[in-house]
Amino acid sequence: MTDTAGLLREPWENFERQRGAGKFGIWVFLASEVLFFGALMLTYTVCRIDHPDAFAAAGRQTNIWYGTINTAILLTSSLTMAVASQAAAANRDFRRLVISCLGSTAAFGLAFLVLKTFEYKEDIDKHLVPGAQFALHETGAQLFFGLYWLVTGVHAIHLTIGIVLVIRLALLGYLDKLQLDENPEIEVTALYWHLVDVIWIFLYPLIYLPGRVS
Repeated sequence: MTDTAGLLREPWENFERQRGAGKFGIWVFLASEVLFFGALMLTYTVCRIDHPDAFAAAGRQTNIWYGTINTAILLTSSLTMAVASQAAAANRDFRRLVISCLGSTAAFGLAFLVLKTFEYKEDIDKHLVPGAQFALHETGAQLFFGLYWLVTGVHAIHLTIGIVLVIRLALLGYLDKLQLDENPEIEVTALYWHLVDVIWIFLYPLIYLPGRVS
């Protein structure tokens, strides 16, 4: 039988209620995040319908290689996060695997941010920041890049939070202070990480494919 005494927190009287409340809480949070990003994507859709040619011209200015490589990185990070979560739930003998996968997940997340930083620098050098020096003249192109900087910036903030959470779990595991069996912290962190990845899967075609795919 799994020892869950060390995981019980106030004000809960038993672990099952605490675990259920934790899962319910994260799902409510994830639902609010879906609504937030959904509103941004709806705004993008309306603007794209109003300015299809400008969005196509702006989309062709994005670096599809950065976007594609980062998509592959995040998908791989979802795999390592899923392995960590399942291994933690399966058996304490998988502690080393859990720590390794958590570390790999955080490393993939950091790699995404590093590549995104290089991409942002390229965008700035090409004068693709909305303002007086904006490089494109099509009406509506600045709307595209205004939304580009907004959604990718907010996504990067969410990813940074996820990296911090994953590194924390990895460090606790390395110090042998992380209980694996049925630990809701690992489950909740995994759900959050997968949400960040899923959001990027939707952002990728919106940002990088306009003007390239008819």
